[in-house]
Amino acid sequence: MRSTHAAIAASLAIAVAGAAATSAAAQAAPAMEKCYGIALAGKNDCKAGAGTSCAGTAQANYQGNAWKLVKAGTCTSIKTPKGNGSLTPKA
Repeated sequence: MRSTHAAIAASLAIAVAGAAATSAAAQAAPAMEKCYGIALAGKNDCKAGAGTSCAGTAQANYQGNAWKLVKAGTCTSIKTPKGNGSLTPKA
């Protein structure tokens, strides 16, 4: 009977420790934002307008309606041959 209680207590301790580690990791992850116009062809993170479905479908470098996730607050400072990144789709 004691070994059963010990096993339950150990399992509970592991579960609590795992939940705490997951919570700490989530808090440590930097905030991200979509940045349009910076992805290379085939390297976008998701939806890139008409004719595309998701990741890796951008047809051209720096396509204005294709985005990549970047650290929050950095998008508009990213420079490309077609101008800086944008928080909204570019024409």
